[in-house]
Amino acid sequence: MIFLHLFLSFLQVGLFSIGGGYAAMPLIQNQVVDTCHWLTMGEFTDLITIAEMTPGPIAVNSATFVGIRIAGIPGAIIATFGCILPSCIIVSILAFIYYRYKEMSLLQSVLASLRPAVVALIAGAGLSILSMVLFGGDKINIESFDIIGCGLFLAAFVILRKFKWNPILVMVLCGAAGLCLNLLLGG
Repeated sequence: MIFLHLFLSFLQVGLFSIGGGYAAMPLIQNQVVDTCHWLTMGEFTDLITIAEMTPGPIAVNSATFVGIRIAGIPGAIIATFGCILPSCIIVSILAFIYYRYKEMSLLQSVLASLRPAVVALIAGAGLSILSMVLFGGDKINIESFDIIGCGLFLAAFVILRKFKWNPILVMVLCGAAGLCLNLLLGG
């Protein structure tokens, strides 16, 4: 029964995560944290961090991680298959339609109208994770404000946007800086 539940949960993620991995984060959160309670919000934040650092799409990496956590290797295979199955089918159909009708203005209008929704999904996921980093949970509570997390966020943001450093290098440096600062300050 758990295998079917994993498959159907990640089938939904794969089916409705239009716009890529970042757009899938709210859907993954809804399935694994809110609906199924397989992970806590803190574990979900760790999951996204690991999924971002490892090669491959965030949704597929998340499915594999959750599947292995819930039901071992078979769970990882089933959750991953559930996540990629809709994409395989939909991309095959869309590729056929796109190459056949790519000059049609109606198709171009539909694609352009999807962009704002994708941006909203990404922004919503980013704000949820930022809230978790800065306040340690879903609720904003000034007493739980994490000054180290805020400083690392701002430094990473500036370094990535202004200086265009490699994101992997920035993540490694933030991890090392966070570890050192927390050890020094006893956080």
